[in-house]
Amino acid sequence: MPFPFRDVVFLSQRIPYPPDRGDRISTYHILEHFRRAGCRVRIGCFLEDERDERAVVELRGMVEQVVAPRIRPRLRRLASLRGLLSGEALTLPYFRSAEIGRAVDHWLRDDPPDLIFCYSSSMGQYGLAHPGVARVMHFAELDSDKWRQYAEQAGRLGRWIYGREATRLLEFERRVARAFDASLVVSDIERDLFVRSIEDVVPQVVPNGVDVEHFTSRNGVAREPHTLIFTGVMDYGPNIDGVAWFADACWPRIRAVFADARLLVVGNRPAPRIAALDGKDGITVTGWVEQTPPWFDRAGVAIAPLRLARGLQNKVLEAMSMGLPVVATPQAAQGLGAVDQDALTVAPDADAITAAVLRYFREPALARATGARAARFVRKHFRWEHMIARLDATLETVAARHNARTP
Repeated sequence: MPFPFRDVVFLSQRIPYPPDRGDRISTYHILEHFRRAGCRVRIGCFLEDERDERAVVELRGMVEQVVAPRIRPRLRRLASLRGLLSGEALTLPYFRSAEIGRAVDHWLRDDPPDLIFCYSSSMGQYGLAHPGVARVMHFAELDSDKWRQYAEQAGRLGRWIYGREATRLLEFERRVARAFDASLVVSDIERDLFVRSIEDVVPQVVPNGVDVEHFTSRNGVAREPHTLIFTGVMDYGPNIDGVAWFADACWPRIRAVFADARLLVVGNRPAPRIAALDGKDGITVTGWVEQTPPWFDRAGVAIAPLRLARGLQNKVLEAMSMGLPVVATPQAAQGLGAVDQDALTVAPDADAITAAVLRYFREPALARATGARAARFVRKHFRWEHMIARLDATLETVAARHNARTP
Protein backbone atom coordinates (compact mmCIF):
# COMPACT_ATOMS: atom_id res chain seq x y z
CA MET A 1 0.00 0.00 0.00
CA PRO A 2 1.44 3.44 -0.93
CA PHE A 3 2.26 5.82 1.91
CA PRO A 4 -0.81 7.98 2.57
CA PHE A 5 1.02 11.33 2.61
CA ARG A 6 3.66 12.77 0.31
CA ASP A 7 4.33 16.25 1.68
CA VAL A 8 4.80 16.81 5.42
CA VAL A 9 5.32 19.86 7.60
CA PHE A 10 7.02 18.52 10.73
CA LEU A 11 6.98 20.70 13.86
CA SER A 12 8.82 19.85 17.08
CA GLN A 13 10.08 21.73 20.12
CA ARG A 14 13.63 20.49 19.67
CA ILE A 15 15.60 19.76 16.55
CA PRO A 16 14.87 16.11 15.66
CA TYR A 17 18.54 15.30 15.19
CA PRO A 18 20.74 13.71 16.44
CA PRO A 19 18.76 11.08 18.39
CA ASP A 20 20.57 11.62 21.68
CA ARG A 21 17.78 12.36 24.19
CA GLY A 22 14.21 11.28 24.87
CA ASP A 23 12.04 13.39 22.60
CA ARG A 24 14.72 13.68 19.90
CA ILE A 25 14.95 9.89 19.72
CA SER A 26 11.24 9.70 18.94
CA THR A 27 11.13 12.63 16.52
CA TYR A 28 14.22 11.40 14.69
CA HIS A 29 12.77 7.95 14.06
CA ILE A 30 9.42 9.36 12.95
CA LEU A 31 11.17 11.83 10.66
CA GLU A 32 13.34 9.06 9.23
CA HIS A 33 10.22 7.05 8.50
CA PHE A 34 8.72 9.95 6.54
CA ARG A 35 11.98 10.30 4.62
CA ARG A 36 12.22 6.59 3.81
CA ALA A 37 8.63 6.71 2.59
CA GLY A 38 9.71 9.32 0.04
CA CYS A 39 7.99 12.28 1.68
CA ARG A 40 9.01 15.83 1.08
CA VAL A 41 9.59 17.23 4.57
CA ARG A 42 9.77 20.79 5.86
CA ILE A 43 10.69 21.28 9.50
CA GLY A 44 10.04 23.94 12.12
CA CYS A 45 11.88 23.48 15.42
CA PHE A 46 14.01 25.25 18.03
CA LEU A 47 17.75 25.11 18.72
CA GLU A 48 19.09 25.12 22.27
CA ASP A 49 22.88 25.34 22.01
CA GLU A 50 25.90 25.36 19.72
CA ARG A 51 25.73 21.61 19.11
CA ASP A 52 22.18 22.06 17.83
CA GLU A 53 23.40 24.77 15.47
CA ARG A 54 25.96 22.36 14.05
CA ALA A 55 23.36 19.59 13.82
CA VAL A 56 20.92 21.74 11.85
CA VAL A 57 23.48 21.98 9.04
CA GLU A 58 23.33 18.20 8.69
CA LEU A 59 19.57 18.17 9.01
CA ARG A 60 19.23 20.66 6.15
CA GLY A 61 21.01 18.14 3.95
CA MET A 62 18.37 15.55 4.81
CA VAL A 63 15.09 17.40 4.20
CA GLU A 64 13.59 20.07 1.97
CA GLN A 65 13.75 22.99 4.40
CA VAL A 66 14.45 23.72 8.07
CA VAL A 67 13.40 26.82 10.00
CA ALA A 68 15.13 26.68 13.38
CA PRO A 69 15.43 29.78 15.57
CA ARG A 70 17.61 29.63 18.68
CA ILE A 71 15.93 29.41 22.09
CA ARG A 72 17.38 31.91 24.55
CA PRO A 73 15.99 30.66 27.87
CA ARG A 74 16.21 33.95 29.77
CA LEU A 75 14.51 35.90 27.02
CA ARG A 76 11.96 33.14 26.54
CA ARG A 77 11.09 33.12 30.22
CA LEU A 78 10.44 36.85 30.02
CA ALA A 79 8.34 36.34 26.90
CA SER A 80 6.34 33.61 28.61
CA LEU A 81 5.18 36.13 31.23
CA ARG A 82 2.89 37.52 28.52
CA GLY A 83 0.71 34.55 29.32
CA LEU A 84 -0.12 36.14 32.66
CA LEU A 85 -1.61 39.10 30.77
CA SER A 86 -3.30 37.11 28.02
CA GLY A 87 -4.62 34.38 30.32
CA GLU A 88 -2.96 31.60 28.34
CA ALA A 89 -0.51 28.94 29.46
CA LEU A 90 3.02 30.30 29.90
CA THR A 91 4.34 27.43 27.77
CA LEU A 92 2.74 28.85 24.63
CA PRO A 93 4.54 32.22 24.38
CA TYR A 94 7.74 30.45 25.47
CA PHE A 95 7.57 28.34 22.29
CA ARG A 96 6.02 31.01 20.07
CA SER A 97 8.27 32.16 17.26
CA ALA A 98 7.38 34.74 14.62
CA GLU A 99 9.93 33.06 12.35
CA ILE A 100 8.33 29.62 12.60
CA GLY A 101 4.85 31.14 12.40
CA ARG A 102 5.68 33.01 9.19
CA ALA A 103 7.26 29.90 7.66
CA VAL A 104 4.25 27.71 8.41
CA ASP A 105 1.85 30.32 7.07
CA HIS A 106 3.97 30.65 3.93
CA TRP A 107 4.16 26.89 3.40
CA LEU A 108 0.43 26.45 3.87
CA ARG A 109 -0.48 29.40 1.64
CA ASP A 110 1.96 29.04 -1.24
CA ASP A 111 2.86 25.36 -1.36
CA PRO A 112 0.48 23.40 0.89
CA PRO A 113 1.55 20.05 2.39
CA ASP A 114 -0.92 17.24 2.84
CA LEU A 115 0.01 16.65 6.50
CA ILE A 116 1.02 18.77 9.48
CA PHE A 117 2.69 16.58 12.10
CA CYS A 118 3.29 18.23 15.49
CA TYR A 119 5.31 16.72 18.31
CA SER A 120 4.57 18.19 21.78
CA SER A 121 1.43 20.14 22.48
CA SER A 122 3.08 23.58 22.40
CA MET A 123 3.74 23.16 18.67
CA GLY A 124 0.03 22.72 18.06
CA GLN A 125 -0.38 26.48 18.12
CA TYR A 126 1.19 26.63 14.64
CA GLY A 127 -1.28 24.15 13.17
CA LEU A 128 -4.53 25.38 14.67
CA ALA A 129 -4.99 28.08 12.05
CA HIS A 130 -4.83 25.59 9.16
CA PRO A 131 -7.86 23.27 9.28
CA GLY A 132 -7.75 22.55 5.55
CA VAL A 133 -4.87 20.08 5.83
CA ALA A 134 -4.67 16.79 7.73
CA ARG A 135 -3.19 17.37 11.20
CA VAL A 136 -1.73 14.91 13.70
CA MET A 137 -0.66 15.85 17.23
CA HIS A 138 1.84 13.60 18.96
CA PHE A 139 1.36 14.60 22.58
CA ALA A 140 3.72 11.85 23.83
CA GLU A 141 2.19 12.64 27.21
CA LEU A 142 0.00 15.42 28.54
CA ASP A 143 2.41 18.18 29.54
CA SER A 144 -0.31 19.70 31.72
CA ASP A 145 -0.09 16.72 34.05
CA LYS A 146 3.64 17.28 34.46
CA TRP A 147 2.88 20.76 35.79
CA ARG A 148 0.23 19.28 38.09
CA GLN A 149 2.91 17.01 39.56
CA TYR A 150 5.25 19.96 40.02
CA ALA A 151 2.51 21.86 41.83
CA GLU A 152 2.06 19.00 44.29
CA GLN A 153 5.76 19.15 45.20
CA ALA A 154 6.16 22.94 45.33
CA GLY A 155 5.77 25.62 47.99
CA ARG A 156 2.96 28.14 48.07
CA LEU A 157 4.12 30.30 45.14
CA GLY A 158 5.13 27.26 43.08
CA ARG A 159 1.75 25.64 43.72
CA TRP A 160 0.01 28.70 42.32
CA ILE A 161 2.27 29.11 39.27
CA TYR A 162 2.47 25.40 38.41
CA GLY A 163 -1.20 24.83 39.20
CA ARG A 164 -2.19 27.69 36.93
CA GLU A 165 0.03 26.29 34.17
CA ALA A 166 -1.53 22.83 34.54
CA THR A 167 -5.02 24.27 34.20
CA ARG A 168 -4.30 26.64 31.31
CA LEU A 169 -2.21 24.14 29.36
CA LEU A 170 -4.87 21.45 29.71
CA GLU A 171 -7.39 23.90 28.24
CA PHE A 172 -5.09 24.35 25.25
CA GLU A 173 -4.43 20.60 24.94
CA ARG A 174 -8.19 20.02 24.80
CA ARG A 175 -8.53 22.59 22.05
CA VAL A 176 -5.77 20.99 19.97
CA ALA A 177 -6.99 17.43 20.50
CA ARG A 178 -10.50 18.37 19.37
CA ALA A 179 -9.26 20.27 16.31
CA PHE A 180 -6.65 17.84 14.99
CA ASP A 181 -7.45 14.66 13.07
CA ALA A 182 -5.58 12.35 15.46
CA SER A 183 -3.84 12.49 18.82
CA LEU A 184 -0.99 10.16 19.78
CA VAL A 185 0.38 9.18 23.19
CA VAL A 186 3.17 6.79 24.20
CA SER A 187 1.52 4.34 26.59
CA ASP A 188 -1.75 2.85 27.80
CA ILE A 189 -1.42 4.77 31.05
CA GLU A 190 -1.10 8.03 29.13
CA ARG A 191 -4.15 7.08 27.07
CA ASP A 192 -6.17 6.47 30.23
CA LEU A 193 -5.10 9.82 31.68
CA PHE A 194 -5.89 11.50 28.36
CA VAL A 195 -9.48 10.20 28.15
CA ARG A 196 -10.09 11.24 31.76
CA SER A 197 -8.83 14.74 30.99
CA ILE A 198 -10.16 15.17 27.44
CA GLU A 199 -13.33 13.12 27.54
CA ASP A 200 -14.43 13.38 23.90
CA VAL A 201 -11.14 12.37 22.23
CA VAL A 202 -9.57 8.91 22.26
CA PRO A 203 -5.85 8.99 21.40
CA GLN A 204 -3.89 6.28 19.63
CA VAL A 205 -1.01 4.64 21.49
CA VAL A 206 2.30 4.77 19.62
CA PRO A 207 5.05 3.91 22.13
CA ASN A 208 8.67 4.94 21.88
CA GLY A 209 10.92 2.29 20.45
CA VAL A 210 14.52 1.20 20.87
CA ASP A 211 17.22 0.83 18.27
CA VAL A 212 18.08 -2.62 19.56
CA GLU A 213 21.06 -2.99 17.23
CA HIS A 214 22.65 0.15 18.64
CA PHE A 215 21.72 -0.62 22.25
CA THR A 216 23.32 -4.06 22.35
CA SER A 217 26.11 -4.97 24.75
CA ARG A 218 29.49 -5.20 23.04
CA ASN A 219 31.52 -6.08 26.10
CA GLY A 220 29.19 -7.23 28.86
CA VAL A 221 31.78 -9.56 30.35
CA ALA A 222 33.87 -6.53 31.34
CA ARG A 223 31.08 -4.92 33.36
CA GLU A 224 31.85 -3.72 36.85
CA PRO A 225 29.33 -5.53 39.08
CA HIS A 226 29.36 -2.80 41.77
CA THR A 227 28.84 0.09 39.36
CA LEU A 228 25.47 1.81 38.84
CA ILE A 229 24.48 3.96 35.88
CA PHE A 230 21.87 6.65 35.33
CA THR A 231 21.44 8.22 31.89
CA GLY A 232 19.53 11.33 30.92
CA VAL A 233 19.79 15.02 30.13
CA MET A 234 20.95 16.47 33.40
CA ASP A 235 19.43 19.94 33.25
CA TYR A 236 15.93 18.41 33.14
CA GLY A 237 14.05 18.88 36.41
CA PRO A 238 12.83 15.29 37.00
CA ASN A 239 16.31 13.91 36.26
CA ILE A 240 17.95 16.41 38.59
CA ASP A 241 15.46 15.63 41.34
CA GLY A 242 15.78 11.86 40.89
CA VAL A 243 19.58 11.72 40.92
CA ALA A 244 19.93 14.19 43.80
CA TRP A 245 17.36 12.29 45.86
CA PHE A 246 19.06 8.94 45.13
CA ALA A 247 22.48 10.37 46.04
CA ASP A 248 21.10 11.57 49.36
CA ALA A 249 18.64 8.83 50.34
CA CYS A 250 20.17 5.65 48.89
CA TRP A 251 23.79 6.05 47.89
CA PRO A 252 25.35 6.43 51.38
CA ARG A 253 23.75 3.18 52.50
CA ILE A 254 24.98 1.37 49.40
CA ARG A 255 28.52 2.70 49.89
CA ALA A 256 28.44 1.66 53.54
CA VAL A 257 28.10 -1.96 52.40
CA PHE A 258 30.19 -1.82 49.21
CA ALA A 259 33.02 0.69 49.62
CA ASP A 260 34.04 0.11 45.97
CA ALA A 261 30.58 1.02 44.64
CA ARG A 262 30.53 3.58 41.84
CA LEU A 263 27.75 5.66 40.32
CA LEU A 264 27.95 6.93 36.74
CA VAL A 265 25.67 9.88 35.94
CA VAL A 266 25.80 10.08 32.16
CA GLY A 267 24.13 12.98 30.41
CA ASN A 268 24.54 16.40 28.87
CA ARG A 269 24.39 19.76 30.63
CA PRO A 270 24.57 18.70 34.31
CA ALA A 271 22.93 21.29 36.54
CA PRO A 272 25.09 22.74 39.34
CA ARG A 273 23.36 20.51 41.88
CA ILE A 274 24.44 17.44 39.87
CA ALA A 275 27.86 18.70 38.80
CA ALA A 276 28.70 19.18 42.49
CA LEU A 277 28.43 15.39 42.98
CA ASP A 278 31.27 14.64 40.57
CA GLY A 279 34.25 13.06 42.31
CA LYS A 280 32.47 12.56 45.62
CA ASP A 281 31.91 9.13 47.16
CA GLY A 282 32.54 7.20 43.95
CA ILE A 283 30.25 9.36 41.78
CA THR A 284 31.24 10.34 38.24
CA VAL A 285 29.24 13.00 36.38
CA THR A 286 30.27 12.78 32.74
CA GLY A 287 28.51 15.64 31.00
CA TRP A 288 28.02 15.12 27.28
CA VAL A 289 29.20 11.81 25.83
CA GLU A 290 29.22 10.82 22.18
CA GLN A 291 27.45 7.50 22.79
CA THR A 292 25.95 5.86 25.86
CA PRO A 293 26.34 2.11 25.05
CA PRO A 294 30.03 2.01 26.10
CA TRP A 295 29.02 3.53 29.43
CA PHE A 296 26.23 1.01 29.90
CA ASP A 297 28.81 -1.72 29.31
CA ARG A 298 30.86 -0.43 32.25
CA ALA A 299 27.98 -0.83 34.71
CA GLY A 300 26.43 -3.81 36.46
CA VAL A 301 23.04 -2.23 37.29
CA ALA A 302 20.99 0.68 35.92
CA ILE A 303 18.77 2.91 38.02
CA ALA A 304 15.79 5.15 37.20
CA PRO A 305 14.89 6.77 40.55
CA LEU A 306 12.47 9.32 39.10
CA ARG A 307 9.84 10.77 41.41
CA LEU A 308 8.33 13.05 38.75
CA ALA A 309 7.78 11.24 35.47
CA ARG A 310 5.36 10.99 32.59
CA GLY A 311 5.26 8.76 29.58
CA LEU A 312 7.64 6.03 28.51
CA GLN A 313 11.22 6.44 29.71
CA ASN A 314 13.83 5.84 27.02
CA LYS A 315 16.51 5.53 29.69
CA VAL A 316 14.75 2.43 31.02
CA LEU A 317 14.24 0.88 27.58
CA GLU A 318 17.84 1.49 26.56
CA ALA A 319 19.31 0.04 29.74
CA MET A 320 17.11 -3.03 29.40
CA SER A 321 18.08 -3.41 25.74
CA MET A 322 21.74 -3.33 26.83
CA GLY A 323 21.09 -6.35 29.04
CA LEU A 324 21.28 -4.51 32.37
CA PRO A 325 19.01 -5.15 35.35
CA VAL A 326 17.07 -1.95 35.99
CA VAL A 327 15.83 -0.72 39.36
CA ALA A 328 13.10 1.84 38.68
CA THR A 329 10.49 3.73 40.63
CA PRO A 330 6.83 3.12 39.69
CA GLN A 331 6.78 6.55 38.03
CA ALA A 332 9.69 5.62 35.75
CA ALA A 333 8.31 2.16 34.96
CA GLN A 334 4.64 2.90 34.43
CA GLY A 335 4.83 3.56 30.70
CA LEU A 336 6.16 0.05 29.98
CA GLY A 337 2.86 -1.60 30.81
CA ALA A 338 2.95 -5.25 31.81
CA VAL A 339 6.59 -6.34 31.97
CA ASP A 340 7.62 -9.97 31.74
CA GLN A 341 8.22 -11.56 35.13
CA ASP A 342 11.66 -10.84 36.60
CA ALA A 343 12.69 -8.51 33.74
CA LEU A 344 12.44 -5.27 35.73
CA THR A 345 12.64 -4.37 39.43
CA VAL A 346 10.12 -1.73 40.48
CA ALA A 347 10.98 -0.18 43.83
CA PRO A 348 8.63 2.41 45.36
CA ASP A 349 10.89 4.09 47.90
CA ALA A 350 14.46 4.60 49.05
CA ASP A 351 14.50 1.45 51.21
CA ALA A 352 13.29 -0.74 48.35
CA ILE A 353 15.69 0.83 45.84
CA THR A 354 18.64 0.37 48.19
CA ALA A 355 17.71 -3.24 48.92
CA ALA A 356 17.32 -4.08 45.22
CA VAL A 357 20.68 -2.56 44.29
CA LEU A 358 22.44 -4.34 47.16
CA ARG A 359 20.92 -7.66 46.12
CA TYR A 360 22.20 -7.27 42.56
CA PHE A 361 25.63 -6.28 43.88
CA ARG A 362 25.72 -9.38 46.09
CA GLU A 363 24.41 -11.69 43.36
CA PRO A 364 26.05 -10.81 40.02
CA ALA A 365 24.67 -13.99 38.43
CA LEU A 366 21.15 -12.80 39.26
CA ALA A 367 21.98 -9.40 37.79
CA ARG A 368 23.14 -10.97 34.54
CA ALA A 369 20.08 -13.24 34.31
CA THR A 370 17.70 -10.35 34.96
CA GLY A 371 19.48 -8.23 32.35
CA ALA A 372 19.18 -11.01 29.77
CA ARG A 373 15.42 -11.25 30.40
CA ALA A 374 15.16 -7.46 30.11
CA ALA A 375 16.90 -7.47 26.73
CA ARG A 376 14.59 -10.20 25.42
CA PHE A 377 11.54 -8.27 26.62
CA VAL A 378 12.57 -5.09 24.82
CA ARG A 379 13.39 -6.93 21.60
CA LYS A 380 10.00 -8.58 21.67
CA HIS A 381 7.88 -5.52 22.43
CA PHE A 382 9.72 -2.26 21.71
CA ARG A 383 11.53 -2.49 18.39
CA TRP A 384 11.06 0.68 16.36
CA GLU A 385 9.56 -1.21 13.45
CA HIS A 386 6.67 -2.32 15.69
CA MET A 387 6.01 1.27 16.74
CA ILE A 388 6.19 2.62 13.19
CA ALA A 389 3.60 0.05 12.11
CA ARG A 390 1.21 1.52 14.68
CA LEU A 391 1.92 5.01 13.40
CA ASP A 392 1.25 3.97 9.82
CA ALA A 393 -2.13 2.49 10.76
CA THR A 394 -3.14 5.80 12.32
CA LEU A 395 -1.88 7.82 9.35
CA GLU A 396 -3.84 5.65 6.94
CA THR A 397 -7.01 6.25 8.94
CA VAL A 398 -6.36 9.99 9.08
CA ALA A 399 -5.80 10.15 5.32
CA ALA A 400 -8.96 8.20 4.57
CA ARG A 401 -11.10 10.39 6.82
CA HIS A 402 -9.57 13.62 5.54
CA ASN A 403 -9.97 12.59 1.91
CA ALA A 404 -13.60 11.66 2.55
CA ARG A 405 -14.25 15.19 3.84
CA THR A 406 -12.36 16.94 1.04
CA PRO A 407 -14.36 17.61 -2.16
